[in-house]
Amino acid sequence: MTDRHHGDPDRVAIILPGGGYTPARPLLHLARVVLAHHGWSVQELWWTPPDTGDLDERATWVVGQAVAAVEAESAKRVMLVGKSLGSLAAPVAAERGLPAIWFTPLLFHPTVVDALGATEAPTQLIGGGGDHSWDPRLADDLGLPCLELPGADHALENADDPVRSAENLVRVTRCLHGFVGGL
Repeated sequence: MTDRHHGDPDRVAIILPGGGYTPARPLLHLARVVLAHHGWSVQELWWTPPDTGDLDERATWVVGQAVAAVEAESAKRVMLVGKSLGSLAAPVAAERGLPAIWFTPLLFHPTVVDALGATEAPTQLIGGGGDHSWDPRLADDLGLPCLELPGADHALENADDPVRSAENLVRVTRCLHGFVGGL
């Protein structure tokens, strides 16, 4: 299922959620708000990923979902915004030269790392220092703009500090505002 939020029909951002992190959750909701503020139309994918423990099978499924969403667009500019599982679509962004924002990218998955290393399009990475999928040295080595939130978990929250979690959302929103405004 997809939801569409209208802005400029020639600029469309496609939101690829996580396995259990929907477009209604704070990070993706704020991404939509920032994109709309900058005039982008936003297509939110609402999905139920295959129930398999095989991450490569899930990657194939995510890539298929991303390709179908991109190919359904007639916009001149398309951007991908993905959270966790959605970052498995990084090869789609890299191959098509699409700008991207990746929240908590799966930096342990070789296709994600290879795609991020190969991309020539503007790409923003956002991760948490306490997240198992984030590798700060690898993120730095990729040479892409990175925002790392110290101690933040995979939801970019600090479980023992709700105020710090809210502050993380402010930092992320500022980062997104600067990135999207610079495109």
